[in-house]
Amino acid sequence: MKLLLITAIKEFEKEIKQILKKSEVKVYSHKSVMGYKDISDLSLQNNWFATEINESESVLFYAFVEKENIDKVFDLVSEFNEKQESLSHIHLAMLNIERSN
Repeated sequence: MKLLLITAIKEFEKEIKQILKKSEVKVYSHKSVMGYKDISDLSLQNNWFATEINESESVLFYAFVEKENIDKVFDLVSEFNEKQESLSHIHLAMLNIERSN
């Protein structure tokens, strides 16, 4: 059993649900979160909003996933990200579960 953490901008919520469904991940949790990006290293002339912290509505998914389904999730997320023309992507991390109850 592995724990998957998936984060992305709110606009990708539907696509993430489809990826989980295609990967046969039937149980997961979802939460709306605010994402932050520190862009203080950009000059104010190049920064349209003239602020050092950029905020975006984001989503967080987490699921306990059987080992045999992990590769499918990673493959589908990679496919999705490769097709994106925007700078934003789906971010995916896997954590090993030592014990669970």
